[in-house]
Amino acid sequence: VVVGRDGRDAFMSMCNHLERFKSSVREGLNARAAADGVPLMPGWDGDVHGFFSRWIAEGSMFQHIASFWQRRRDPRLLFVHYNDLKADLDGEMRRIAAFLGIQTPAALWPRLVEAASFDAMKREGAIILGPLNALFEGGSDRFIFKGSNGRWKEELSGDDLALAEKLAARFSPGLRRWLEGGRRVAGDPVTSLD
Repeated sequence: VVVGRDGRDAFMSMCNHLERFKSSVREGLNARAAADGVPLMPGWDGDVHGFFSRWIAEGSMFQHIASFWQRRRDPRLLFVHYNDLKADLDGEMRRIAAFLGIQTPAALWPRLVEAASFDAMKREGAIILGPLNALFEGGSDRFIFKGSNGRWKEELSGDDLALAEKLAARFSPGLRRWLEGGRRVAGDPVTSLD
């Protein structure tokens, strides 16, 4: 299951995670990462614009999605987009369950959909994150933050958006439409011509 989201929205979510991640935990993880030759987790200094330009320059998330896009017709892959989940959680969960061959009793289905909703995850965050609560200032309440789209419109500058546009121009029109809007906007990735 390949999950996508508009990169600008994913970036805003990542800023929240980095801002709330405890420095002491980050330092410990980075010490281990350095010893293993793994890229370090960046610190957060509150500079959204500076971090955005570094994040765009790295581009690893986009390369990751682009590698799956090239194989989008492989029947072993299912593309799921955050926007589609927000628009029709029940329908998207049914699509995922069918793809995975999971059969669920009809009476249980409404409870599963409710449990997967953002409101339920926010409400039950301490249980969902369990011991991971300790990694974030404010625990799950700050990790599971807003779940919204479009916050980037208020935060990113014209220069930031120009950088994003430059990166997006490297991808096929179909991939770009899907990343920015999901299946409901761009159509099923399997049928995309590019």
